[in-house]
Amino acid sequence: MVRTPVSERRLDILEWLKDPSTHFPPQRHGDLVEDGVTSAAVAAKLGVDRKVADSHLGLLTGIGLLRTRRIRRRTYYRRDEIRIAEVARMFEKGW
Repeated sequence: MVRTPVSERRLDILEWLKDPSTHFPPQRHGDLVEDGVTSAAVAAKLGVDRKVADSHLGLLTGIGLLRTRRIRRRTYYRRDEIRIAEVARMFEKGW
């Protein structure tokens, strides 16, 4: 099975993380904008098991579209706007 970076769910995650305070409830630890969102919050928003959300987030992190930050025992995910802009420019140029 080939894993593709483009899927409806992954695009939704990237869109939600543009403005996490609008799409996710406040978290106990970490700021939604500065630190990011946990995989549990993403899983709840998607309506899937956390392992499924972890898979999507891991792929997006692996290709550089998301950055991570560890706070206590949790990993928080946020967009890497610089990398996303670089990828967008590549596609504009016709890759």
